[in-house]
Amino acid sequence: MAKIKKLTKGQVRRIKANQDNKLHSKTDKVQWQDDELGEPQTGTVISRFGQHADVESTDGTCYRCNLRRSINSLVCGDKVLWRLGKETKHSIKGVVEAVHERNSMLSRPDVYDGVKPIAANISQILIVSSILPVFNADIIDRYLVAAEQTGITPVIVLNKIDLLTETIDKTIQDEIEQQLQIYRNIGYEIIYASNETKEGIETLRQQLSSHTSIFVGQSGVGKSTLVNSLMPELGLVTKIVSENSGLGQHTTTVARLFHFEDGGDLIDSPGIREFGLWHLSPQEVCRGFIEFDEYLGFCKFRDCTHQKDPGCALVAAAEKNDIHPKRLASFQRILASLGENTLTSRFND
Repeated sequence: MAKIKKLTKGQVRRIKANQDNKLHSKTDKVQWQDDELGEPQTGTVISRFGQHADVESTDGTCYRCNLRRSINSLVCGDKVLWRLGKETKHSIKGVVEAVHERNSMLSRPDVYDGVKPIAANISQILIVSSILPVFNADIIDRYLVAAEQTGITPVIVLNKIDLLTETIDKTIQDEIEQQLQIYRNIGYEIIYASNETKEGIETLRQQLSSHTSIFVGQSGVGKSTLVNSLMPELGLVTKIVSENSGLGQHTTTVARLFHFEDGGDLIDSPGIREFGLWHLSPQEVCRGFIEFDEYLGFCKFRDCTHQKDPGCALVAAAEKNDIHPKRLASFQRILASLGENTLTSRFND
């Protein structure tokens, strides 16, 4: 059997560029002339599909639109300037011509695209963790860092709490509650929820009512199932966590914005197993741990790595329990992961 040759990074980039050119060429065939379009109007991107987007007009009607080639970035939640075609062409009903300035943007690093936007104009991030497949404070901390970088308010949601008394050892229950108390002491809001018992669902609904929110968290924590409980009329597809592997199954493939009847919007986005932070500098990660702020700048050495350096203000604060040792240890693991990733320098030159 012939050995399969691995493509170089340059070959991968050229293949991607050729695919993009083909997409643009196909898109050009269904573009209108100016006299075939109506007046410019404001809309909201409900979902993005390759070179097309579903745009909601101010009257709540949704239209599948083409994108002008001048638009470099468009994500769910964007406010756009668009024009309705006087005739529908190949199911395309309009053209997105420009993107308004974003109030906020949630992004994640991508190997080939650099920092890739996920959603725009969000006012609240709900970080969902759960009893199963596993409660992971490190992943919560990564999302908190990402939220603090964007200025978007984070809220931590512990899902599947019906399992606390059914299958989880009391020692593990105590460990989870102790970790959540750490977040409370810092100032983060915690919501408990269960899709089985509906506990916390009304609290969640109220929390969402005045925001444009996004649920984030590793796959399998029940994000799509929570959306089902909050909006049962949507009937989103959900899957049960694999009993063999304990890993979750991705249930959402395209980000989409939904409206609550009582107010507020929700962007349902593809699951992310681990939120990479290797595009951030150590200083940016440090600012994501908000309780560290008053100790920054007081280390003995300016180039302190906050590991075992003599005179480290963070280590000293943790030894006195002025900051929690678990949070410092999590911070140190994130810093170590930045150094292990060879792609970090690409973002921090």
